[in-house]
Amino acid sequence: MIQRVCVIGAGTIGSLFAGHLAQVAEVSVLTRRREHAEALNARGLTVRGRSELEARVDATADPAALPEFDLGIVACKATDLEAVAARITGRFAGATLVTVQNGLGAEELVRRHGTWELVSAITFMSGTRHSDTEVEYVLDTPTWLGPFDETPFDRVQEVAALVVASGLRAEAFPDLRPAQWSKLIFNATVNGVAALTELPHDFHFAAATQPTDLGRLVRALMDEGRATATAAGIDLYDDPWEMNVLATERGSAHRPSMLEDVEARRPTEVDFINGALVREAERVGVGAPLQRAVYALVRGKEASYP
Repeated sequence: MIQRVCVIGAGTIGSLFAGHLAQVAEVSVLTRRREHAEALNARGLTVRGRSELEARVDATADPAALPEFDLGIVACKATDLEAVAARITGRFAGATLVTVQNGLGAEELVRRHGTWELVSAITFMSGTRHSDTEVEYVLDTPTWLGPFDETPFDRVQEVAALVVASGLRAEAFPDLRPAQWSKLIFNATVNGVAALTELPHDFHFAAATQPTDLGRLVRALMDEGRATATAAGIDLYDDPWEMNVLATERGSAHRPSMLEDVEARRPTEVDFINGALVREAERVGVGAPLQRAVYALVRGKEASYP
């Protein structure tokens, strides 16, 4: 039975996990900043929007102060994962860790720092972080989970059941790669295009009637991703173009994470998303010139920051 959970990383996604899971388990939170931990301990965590709840969590910025836990959810951004994994190296050997980063390679990176039982995960839920102690739950879309290495599938199912019991949506897969690749292609395209155009994910991404419509580029980028997945022997779980159209029809105009990074002049996750797709295309001998161009242009945009 999973009774003690640690959420490692308290941004938007980490806060959504922590706030909900605190309704069904003892939750500790590892933050990057000491003042963030102090605020959570003093005021708790408030979730608004799709859920309305208040949560008490035990927060710290010091890994040595964390209590033992059964399940750890590593919810930092991919760009911070190496440093975060290093902070818990050699500790919590009996825990199961769940990685929820965008792109590919998070599990292998975490594995270099410990022998934890690992669960791969990708999440489609999103929100808006209003302060250190308040987050708005915007999209109540699911988290998909699957085993990594020798992790038994029944452990994955147990984690998924706990997430569902907390009020979030989750689904367990015996093999996560088809779903992981569907999200990778979707993310590489939508995040990359949003970062370059500074448009939220809105109707422009699905418009494909006129020669200059943005949706034509979006579809071509996704076609390159599909060709790469096919060459890699991956049978996609969902069609990325259909995922894109469905998301734009909801009218939410979601702001992808790489767009938020560009607006804040922060490093993006482009190396883990577009970079991962381009490297895999090279490995399997598939041309991906459009994805390669988006990758280079986002890196160029990062270089332009003051």
